[in-house]
Amino acid sequence: MMGINTDLLHAEQVHAELWGTYEPHAMAHVSPIYQTSTYVLKDFDSAVYLNQHVEDGFAYSRFGNPSTDELEKKIAHLEHAESALAAASGLGAISTAAMSCIKAGDHVIIGDVIYGCSYTLFAKVLSHMGIEYTRVDTSKVENIEQAIRPNTTLVYVETPANPTLKISDIQAISDCVHSHKGITLIVDSTFASPYLQNPLDLGADLVVHSATKYLCGHGNVVAGVIAGDKERIHTCRMPYLQCFGAVLDPFAAWQLMNGMKTLGIRMERHCQNAMKVAKYLENHPKIERVYYPGLESHPTHEIAKKQMHGGYGGMMSADIKGGLDAVRTVMNNVKVFSLATSLGNVDSLIQHSPTMSHFDMTPEERYASEIYDGQVRLSIGIEDAEDLIADLDQALALI
Repeated sequence: MMGINTDLLHAEQVHAELWGTYEPHAMAHVSPIYQTSTYVLKDFDSAVYLNQHVEDGFAYSRFGNPSTDELEKKIAHLEHAESALAAASGLGAISTAAMSCIKAGDHVIIGDVIYGCSYTLFAKVLSHMGIEYTRVDTSKVENIEQAIRPNTTLVYVETPANPTLKISDIQAISDCVHSHKGITLIVDSTFASPYLQNPLDLGADLVVHSATKYLCGHGNVVAGVIAGDKERIHTCRMPYLQCFGAVLDPFAAWQLMNGMKTLGIRMERHCQNAMKVAKYLENHPKIERVYYPGLESHPTHEIAKKQMHGGYGGMMSADIKGGLDAVRTVMNNVKVFSLATSLGNVDSLIQHSPTMSHFDMTPEERYASEIYDGQVRLSIGIEDAEDLIADLDQALALI
């Protein structure tokens, strides 16, 4: 394996036509897009085999496509996995991965701080299908151990967590979970990307990403990915992706691969800028608290320092003094930051987590997870850090 920036550009790159012999033969520098729903099969026996062994070729694009196949191989390479699976969204990846290892009557442990729609999946969808769940602070491994029941089959952890950037010790959680039989550990590593963190190396069974975010980096694709061992990924594909149909289209896969080429240099700048902005906000008189794992004041900084490599990411949250009215003033007056419900773009974004990404939680649930009314989440882009700080400064001055 080469350095990550070299891998991002060249790993699993397809320059030649692999799926047949054509004349004239083309060696595309950028991988072609296989914008097709189905494939002409050689003969009856080939058709039977490929429809029953989808991992060995292509029969129908809901099962696999050369463009998504190349993306999956790249993700597997970056996450040090045997295999990977692309999905139509981050939630498509999360729900597919979760459904592949639970059934009615099972119990699931989830982090007390996770993305709002992930929480909704467990609390308001899967709970209606006979699956119980318990929310715990996963930054304390003993909480997970205490919550495990005889019917626990899944522990779902988000680290860094959205939106308070809480860090959970993946290795310690893995040791805890795998001391019990039959429990799968899934880690959502969206905020870190493979550039900063590799959960499978630390003992996770599956890692999921909303590839919409840092992997893409340009806000023009909605996608998700799952990585893990071949058997688990095959189960995710057949029958779960097969039947639920959260399939990534070839053009989106192609766009995503192009975005991934600059992941390394983007993440370096995201991390550098975020640290500068976090330090600025930490000393601002109108900011009550900054949530950024790179700051020594962050309660799980030491875990992040041990677990993440190359930086602490581009995400942070901050509690603004003055509550919702102060938040409204800042969000209505930023000029460089865009008010948008997403993250991981090259340009900086700001959102209000309580009313946007986590609106489905009750106030009591949010407060217990330190998601307060005066909290904004910042996705720090690759602009000049001085301009980002000046923009926040002038907006905060209006409170």
